[in-house]
Amino acid sequence: GNVEGIARRKMKALGILDTGALTPLSEPQGGRIWEGVEDIGFLGGFGSDFCSGNIDDKERNYLDRGEQLAICVQRCLDLSGGKKLKRVIHVGDAPADILAAKAYVDHPTKPLNVCVSVVGVATGSYSAQELKDLCGESKRGIWEPVILKEGQ
Repeated sequence: GNVEGIARRKMKALGILDTGALTPLSEPQGGRIWEGVEDIGFLGGFGSDFCSGNIDDKERNYLDRGEQLAICVQRCLDLSGGKKLKRVIHVGDAPADILAAKAYVDHPTKPLNVCVSVVGVATGSYSAQELKDLCGESKRGIWEPVILKEGQ
């Protein structure tokens, strides 16, 4: 749910810049250019990629994040050179992250035979149990959630 500039700075601070799994910067959204992040590229979806405009509707929040996930997957496919995608992994610490990934399982643009996973990290305001309860039943090869207690 972070806008692109903030997300890139967080990923740099976490050391993801050094993983080798990085891509060029995405096209600026709405003409916005994020200063100071030119050297930080990674494949992701951002809060600035999609917003339904109804930010006060708490029931809509996770659906917006699901659309952001769909945009991220399309970016990956566009950059893959025709390689087949096997799994989508969304990482987050909020109920909206869990619900967004879960909603993406049935998204109309999700490629066939792609497993969706979420890594819920209980480092925020929500406990591991709260996040786990939102996951529901795991379905092998379709929906495979993982919840980490206290980020471990």
